[in-house]
Amino acid sequence: MDPREDGLSSGARLALYLARCVIALGSVFVLTFTAYAYVTYRDVNADVVTTDVIPPEVQKAGPKPLDGAQDILLVGMDSRTDTYGNPLPKQVMDMLHGGINDGERNTDTMILVHIPTDGRRAVAISFPRDSWVNINGGFGNHKLNSAFVYKFNDVMKEQKNVPQKQAEDKAKQEGRKNLISTIEQLIGNAVTIDRYAEVNFGSFYEITNAIGGVEVCLNKAVDEEKSGAHFPAGTQSIAGADALSFVRQRYDLPNGDFDRIVRQQVFIGALARKVLSTGTLTDMSRLNDLTTAIKKSVVLSSGWDITTFAQQMSGLSSGNIDFYTIPTVGPAKIGGADVIKVDPKAVHDFVAGLTKDEHPPATSSSTPAT
Repeated sequence: MDPREDGLSSGARLALYLARCVIALGSVFVLTFTAYAYVTYRDVNADVVTTDVIPPEVQKAGPKPLDGAQDILLVGMDSRTDTYGNPLPKQVMDMLHGGINDGERNTDTMILVHIPTDGRRAVAISFPRDSWVNINGGFGNHKLNSAFVYKFNDVMKEQKNVPQKQAEDKAKQEGRKNLISTIEQLIGNAVTIDRYAEVNFGSFYEITNAIGGVEVCLNKAVDEEKSGAHFPAGTQSIAGADALSFVRQRYDLPNGDFDRIVRQQVFIGALARKVLSTGTLTDMSRLNDLTTAIKKSVVLSSGWDITTFAQQMSGLSSGNIDFYTIPTVGPAKIGGADVIKVDPKAVHDFVAGLTKDEHPPATSSSTPAT
């Protein structure tokens, strides 16, 4: 039983579990499409939902070895629809509206992954959702996770006479661009984001069902009504609505939202292991279900060929990915809200040091995961 699954809140441990999120996200929508998927499902790119948020001149594609470093923004979205705009399954919708709506369209996970030219290692840098920053587009200072929704709402107001779906598609696109530019503004000229990948909470429901559940281990039994999290202590396999309850719980956890983040990262780490297991990758029926689930819950920036990228990244493993969290000044109360203060110059210098490919990663109080 892993004692790290309960009660963690320190910055170093939080960075560790955010690191697992990177591995899992990359595993789920990139590494899954390795030789197995490439041989069996050559049309995998055809049905992946894309968004036009990265200018063509910024995209750095190219044959192996990679033609220039790649900087990927991985985003976890609190959304009520799948990538095609369809409502999430009733079990999921009931849960999301059952007293734990933390703000639809907030981006609750934001991680920058820097992959140098040789593609043999990577650096992943997480951005706490409550970081108090200047939101691009003239919105002033707010929590970082609101950069998307502020622009989304603004664009929706400008399109009152436009069909709903068309208006929402445009607003989502502009919201993503605003999030990207806000993070680029925060990190200065350290890097330019040239890839974007987004998942929603429905991913937990769809993907865990597709792979037959994920194994987790709890030190203590859980009985929390608001999230619907009812689990005994010990090792167990969860999927579907239970998986969503597990990752959404924040009440009755010692550190609330921070412990919920930890819970999510522990779960996603287990998800990555299950996805990459031989039992999943060699089971064509299960792999087909997984591919379908991914297409329903993942949005990628246009121009990103997944099968080619998977081949380029074939030498990359968790053993050569270093994980960090941006430096922060500390918690604060602003306008009645609990926020995390950051120093933009310190963030810029930190990211620049980590992504300067000719030098090893900079040392920091943010401890890399091991």
